[in-house]
Amino acid sequence: MNPMRMNIVAAAAAFAFAGVFSAAARAEIKTQTFDYKDGDTTLEGFIAYDDAKTTKQPGIVVFPQWTGPSDHERGAAVDLAKLGYVAMVADPYGKGIRPPQPKLSGIEMGKYMSNRPLLRSRVKAAYDRLLQDSHVDSTRMATIGYCFGGAAVLELGRMGANLKALVTFHGALSNPTPEDAKKITGPVLVLHGADDPAVPPPEVDAFKAEMKAAAKDLQFVAYSDTKHGFTMVSSGTDKSQGSFYNPVSAKRSWAAMKDFLEETIGH
Repeated sequence: MNPMRMNIVAAAAAFAFAGVFSAAARAEIKTQTFDYKDGDTTLEGFIAYDDAKTTKQPGIVVFPQWTGPSDHERGAAVDLAKLGYVAMVADPYGKGIRPPQPKLSGIEMGKYMSNRPLLRSRVKAAYDRLLQDSHVDSTRMATIGYCFGGAAVLELGRMGANLKALVTFHGALSNPTPEDAKKITGPVLVLHGADDPAVPPPEVDAFKAEMKAAAKDLQFVAYSDTKHGFTMVSSGTDKSQGSFYNPVSAKRSWAAMKDFLEETIGH
């Protein structure tokens, strides 16, 4: 090969390698587990962010399903960090309280679903903690949640928290104080299984009615052949059960969330 040609090829290869290396350097995802408080109760949070970012990024509070924080939510937080967000997995139950499903987790979740002031206290503690993070742009806050975490998302909104986006995945929609829907500040995206027995049509209808009465921006997506827990591999694949993992709906719902977040808080 002509020596000049060889030098050009070598330079191009070196440039390409440098580009790959530079891209890798720009995506330094850091994670940390830490304690925070709600009154006298110690809670355990998890945060993920791109440490290579030089400016403050939008913050997203991630609320877990009924067993408490798990690899599912921590994985979602890391994936959100890769998209350019600072994501914190909240701990509504308290440090070390991780009840195995279904009976014990149902009992623990029931303590909060039947005591909305307590649930609101826990979700606000998480929101306030993420607001304080030095990596977060406090003017661009959002929240997502799974199952029980969907109820947490909506309660945070119903408190009037300054949120630019609220997203629920197969989330509980019941609300003992429907008039509080008027306090929601940002648009809401509900990603729902059309055949979800845990969130039946009357609950769905009541939720839509309260949002309409409050004149709120709601996008409601119902995925066919989809029940509860459809984003979670741990739900299994037995379609005869009330919950099962649906990879198609999981993929579509994540894509819908990504577009929604890009529209509302950017990155």
